[in-house]
Amino acid sequence: MSNTLVTIDMVTREALRIAHEKCQFISTTDRQYDSSFAKTGAKIGASLRVRKPNQYLRTQGTRVMDVQEQDEQTSTVTVATQDHVDMRFNSAELALSLDELSKRYIEPAVSSLVSAIEGDYLAYATKKTYNVVGTAGTAITDLTAPGLARARLNQMLAPKDRNRAIQMDSVTMAGLVKGVAAYFNPSGAISEQYREGLVARTSMADYYENERVWSLTNSSDVTVTTAAAAAVTDGGTNITLASVASATTAGMVFTVDGVYACHPETKQSLGYLQPYVVITGGATTQTVSPATILTGPRQNVCSAASAQLATTAYNGTAVAVTFFGAASTTYAQPLMYHKEAFQFVTADLPLMDDAHKCVRRSQDGLSLRVWQASDIRNDELLMRIDILYGMAALRPEWACRMIGAASA
Repeated sequence: MSNTLVTIDMVTREALRIAHEKCQFISTTDRQYDSSFAKTGAKIGASLRVRKPNQYLRTQGTRVMDVQEQDEQTSTVTVATQDHVDMRFNSAELALSLDELSKRYIEPAVSSLVSAIEGDYLAYATKKTYNVVGTAGTAITDLTAPGLARARLNQMLAPKDRNRAIQMDSVTMAGLVKGVAAYFNPSGAISEQYREGLVARTSMADYYENERVWSLTNSSDVTVTTAAAAAVTDGGTNITLASVASATTAGMVFTVDGVYACHPETKQSLGYLQPYVVITGGATTQTVSPATILTGPRQNVCSAASAQLATTAYNGTAVAVTFFGAASTTYAQPLMYHKEAFQFVTADLPLMDDAHKCVRRSQDGLSLRVWQASDIRNDELLMRIDILYGMAALRPEWACRMIGAASA
């Protein structure tokens, strides 16, 4: 092998193998590969439409039908990001064995590519997650916070299967493992240990140690109320606050006094205030998630007594708004989630007509393209490894952040 040039197909397969192993967060979410692009190749901006499950209300105490209209909703995932890593080889380097080439060039290149994508994806997913448990300023040293996060997923009807995971930074993980070491002894999940970062499984989730966990820094003003007219509408995503001294930032989470989360099916109060995450911040109007739905099958808020609310419940400068965490303070955001909370979608990039060494391969929802071209002046081969992807949070209610001690 050492005296044979490594083929582009072998390089592609090796790059895909390494990417698959390095995908610590991506591998535990819903990975989708759109085969419809397999012949012609996708272009940046191509969109995929994904359906969400229907929800219904039961009819009580009567034999008479109350036929409900279908309320099937769809979300669009745009495959809008093309990332790549680029390198060059001379003919002597390409004569290396595949193992040596992988160790010296392909693995560090693909690791860098995947690490950056994972960091972006994890930050995106966390910013879309509105459920938060834990006490800001108090370190996570036992299973209370993970247990509460598990309860949130259960209350939002996330499947109770083996597809739940937690991404946790090493500082938080160190405090947790020290506090409850008995739960983190080696388990029977030996077959799972090929995944980078996997620590153990408890609280109905696999625990991963991940330094890409996103950290939130609150703005300098977290003491605020809603505006006299909060401009909330049924099904809307805006809430107007009384003027905030420092504009909020995306990812900050708050609750509104008197507005409680309700069970997705029974519509009974879950006993805690509905959290809202800021998608687009500002000094007054906040674009938030989830949308405020006051009635119907998708109702998600109610009063403490489980009564339906009116939009006026949000109005008034006496209605307190409480943000999670202190002003101008940074908190790591460990994340528990079900696999189907977040979607990572890849599509095939085109094979260029004039490129003799351009190959693409897909495996487990990941599609990579490797392209080589020669530089005869310098006796070199130029090579790039590309991926075209998009991301979505179709079921953010199936995820929950954990907040603990402030970051140093």
